[in-house]
Amino acid sequence: MEKNITEEINEKRIVDSLRCLAIDMIDAAGSGHPGIALGAAPIIYALYARHLRIDPANPKLFNRDRFVLSAGHASALLYATLFMAGFDISLDDLKNFRQIDSKTPGHPEYGITPGVDATTGPLGQGIAMAVGMAMAEANLRTRYNKGKKSVIDFNTYVLCSDGDLMEGISYEAASLAGTLKLNKLIVLYDSNSITLDGKTSDTFTENIAMRFVSLGWNVINVEDGNSYELISKAIDEAKASTDKPTLIEVKTTIGAYSFLEGTNKVHGSPLTKEDITNIKEKLNMRDIPFTVSQNACLDFQTLIAKRCKNLSSDFAKNISELTEEEQKGLNYFLSSDKKIDIKELIYNPPEEKEEAPRETSYKILNSEVLNIPYLIGGSADLASSNRTYIDSSGNFSSTDYSGRNILYGVREHAMGAITNGLALCGFRPFAATFLSFSDYLRPAIRMAALMNLPVIYIFTHDSISVGEDGPTHQPVEQLLSLRSIPNMDVYRPADANEVIGSYRTVLAKSTSPSVIALSRNKLPILELTKANEVERGGYILYDPEKKPNGIIISSGEEVHSALEVAYRLKSKGFEIRVVSMPNLERFLSQSKEYIEEILPVEIRKIVIEAGSSYSWSKLIFNDKYLITLDKFGSSGKKEDVYKKYGFDIDSLEEKIENLLK
Repeated sequence: MEKNITEEINEKRIVDSLRCLAIDMIDAAGSGHPGIALGAAPIIYALYARHLRIDPANPKLFNRDRFVLSAGHASALLYATLFMAGFDISLDDLKNFRQIDSKTPGHPEYGITPGVDATTGPLGQGIAMAVGMAMAEANLRTRYNKGKKSVIDFNTYVLCSDGDLMEGISYEAASLAGTLKLNKLIVLYDSNSITLDGKTSDTFTENIAMRFVSLGWNVINVEDGNSYELISKAIDEAKASTDKPTLIEVKTTIGAYSFLEGTNKVHGSPLTKEDITNIKEKLNMRDIPFTVSQNACLDFQTLIAKRCKNLSSDFAKNISELTEEEQKGLNYFLSSDKKIDIKELIYNPPEEKEEAPRETSYKILNSEVLNIPYLIGGSADLASSNRTYIDSSGNFSSTDYSGRNILYGVREHAMGAITNGLALCGFRPFAATFLSFSDYLRPAIRMAALMNLPVIYIFTHDSISVGEDGPTHQPVEQLLSLRSIPNMDVYRPADANEVIGSYRTVLAKSTSPSVIALSRNKLPILELTKANEVERGGYILYDPEKKPNGIIISSGEEVHSALEVAYRLKSKGFEIRVVSMPNLERFLSQSKEYIEEILPVEIRKIVIEAGSSYSWSKLIFNDKYLITLDKFGSSGKKEDVYKKYGFDIDSLEEKIENLLK
């Protein structure tokens, strides 16, 4: 039946309408990327018209196919497609392409444009996020598709460019996808042999097909990128795969029909008016900006509606046929607000009343937090060091997609983006590595913050107290780097109590990412620390009986040193308040009254933190009151490293005494 419909519809007219709308948008904006819009229009048309299972009236339907435009510079083509497909995007929205506060920003943004499944633009990120989406589908399918049931069933499609495949993150992600045999992941590769600076032959000469075959993928070649028939046939073949993801390499001509076709000149600059007229004449389209045939739009929408008309109702029906317990679990997962209350967290401290914060974190992950059915995550080959393994669950693998432990291997960057893909599909995922290696996944962390995703990053080995491993493993600038990311919460708890408070605060919110930076060292569990105060970011840990003549502010394991110094100086007549600051930015967001109560203006304040001084510029205005570290560490025993850089108790006592005299 579908074939008959396509025979009656002028599909070429729809493809050419997409091309013309896209170049009109770029022309009106005075910026954009016309080359891929002209060359890849048949790819995106074949996918949306003939394969993608979506409901434009219900763009957030969970059981829809996902489409990730990893080549985010093709945004004009995507927006034109969404408009013609019937999503809530108007012609005026297309005319406002790349304008402030429009629905059509320069690169696709999740939550801004209906039908956009992920924020993309930094190349390679989209492919890796799509791997996370395919993993999410596999996990849920294993949970709910028992017997003949098919409750969760969606494909994840990607449109990528040569640039995406040059980025190292795409190799990392594709390697893991092949290992996991994610057969419902299909990547459409717009292979046009051109990048912004010139021909790919100058920089990119490997055999992509052989590379992906070696990674455990199917590879299908489409030599004529202008044939949506051949592209559609290739997608059919990819969907038939049962044990491998698929790369479809489509040979296209960048800037097809332009005077500049096949050159880098058409990649990222608007076309001339003469060239736009030339293209429209070649395509037999009217040379009036933003003119689109209503019949072409209706035809496109008819193709989608015919194939997907029962998608939403079928999903609701399939859910209703689950057991009551399964329905409850899935409906909770599908809800938009998944705040998790663990105020009554059961935690049994060790008898010796000391514990490494990373160990406390492990206990929490293996306690009642397990009642969170969609907590899933893993480490970049450091689970035993990060202490992030969920003992009661198996590994997520090609033979068991129900496992909650993801073995990422040494693939930090891909881990970050894959975690974003899981979060985009409703999971509360975590990712773990050493704090010093957070740099490897920072671009993906930034994307999580941009998309407002509730990802949890568990970063251990959080200071120069790592010791013998030396400066390569001793974080100095990482806390500053992470604290500087907008929409990001960074926690550095001092002991087990503050670790509990950090998790409570993180899990109680369902938006925005969080970092929990944890020491690997055994630390005393203090009677003074308060889990319920962590949500304020900072609080008074110790206050003298008399009015303080100095305040020490600290975080993490340095809090213990701050307390010891305060106790020592008391015997010398100094009254010292100690403030624990597990989350600096959260503290700075409190009311002026609270901040003044904790840190009165008239009292001198001194910061102790074995990390960059620049974190504290909003609180301390004189560098001599910053006992911080703006140089790389050294290899040696923890005590010797601390002494060398002035973080041993004796050195701290002497320096603070001199500052307060």
